Amino acid sequence: MCLSSQTSDPTKDAGMSAVRTEDAADGRSTANGRGVCDERGVTVLSPTDLSEMLAAGTKEVHEKAENTEFVKDFLKGRIRKELFKLGHVALFFTYSALEEQIERNKEHPHLAALYFPHELHRRDALARDLRYFYGEDWQNQISISPATQRYVERIRQIGRDQPALLVAHAYTRYMGDLSGGQVLRKVAQRAMKLPHTGEGLNFYQFDSIHSAKAFKQLYRSRMNELELDALTKQKIVEEAVLAFQFNMEIFGELEEAGKTLQDDVLDAAPVHGEMQGDISQCPYYAAKMAASDGSSYICQMAMTVLKNPSGQVLLAAWIAALAGLAAWYLM
Repeated sequence: MCLSSQTSDPTKDAGMSAVRTEDAADGRSTANGRGVCDERGVTVLSPTDLSEMLAAGTKEVHEKAENTEFVKDFLKGRIRKELFKLGHVALFFTYSALEEQIERNKEHPHLAALYFPHELHRRDALARDLRYFYGEDWQNQISISPATQRYVERIRQIGRDQPALLVAHAYTRYMGDLSGGQVLRKVAQRAMKLPHTGEGLNFYQFDSIHSAKAFKQLYRSRMNELELDALTKQKIVEEAVLAFQFNMEIFGELEEAGKTLQDDVLDAAPVHGEMQGDISQCPYYAAKMAASDGSSYICQMAMTVLKNPSGQVLLAAWIAALAGLAAWYLM
């Protein structure tokens, strides 16, 4: 469940300054934004490109978001199913509002180039997931939370009054769903033992996108080529920061809700090597988690084995075999 996405360019390290893209429409190699080509023919992005401005402008709030307890628990595979369902409800209302306003403004000059309904829109996928979790009567069982309501009201307000700012919310959400969201899908599937056929996880499945990497590059290219003045670009960056803050409010709500729920945490941290996607690209993945949690996870596994009688027998047999091998070597 990717409740908030990485506005700081989830498809590349913020320190990288050169990329190339393939235009999915006609297969041509195109410049990513308005940068100029260096002597190697590689496009060097400018600090005034919108994607670069978003990376710099959201760095601080992104770090705050990735360190919320809800996100850290999710990435560890400690997922309460009821909270996962409530998170999907929040996403459903958020994407319903966002896609309603995108449709309303699809011919706006600052949005037309970013209109990809078949490739990106998530409302229908979320509806399928909610039907799986709540049953056919799902619409009568869900309600919008206060934090989600504030997020939705903001999206509708700018859709009416400042459509260009929808770029911030679309980029924040969709690009994160295509990168870190794929990691979260695998975590959720393992932790909650959801069907491998995809029930409950349609939100993370983009059937019309064959290469997430190429599509994200195309999207950034289109975004950087928008005819935006400096003031509008800065407003979009500020709106992206606001989007992070709305999402953190939702995380806070979910954390509070978790305090009143039965302890149904499913501790099934995924094996990163088997995941589709790159864990380092998750929108809320802090690199320090890998260093700290990896060793603790190994210790936990060792303790679990030692507490189990079968594990003790196996350990004793392993030590005996090792001792025999050492004795043979020294003969």
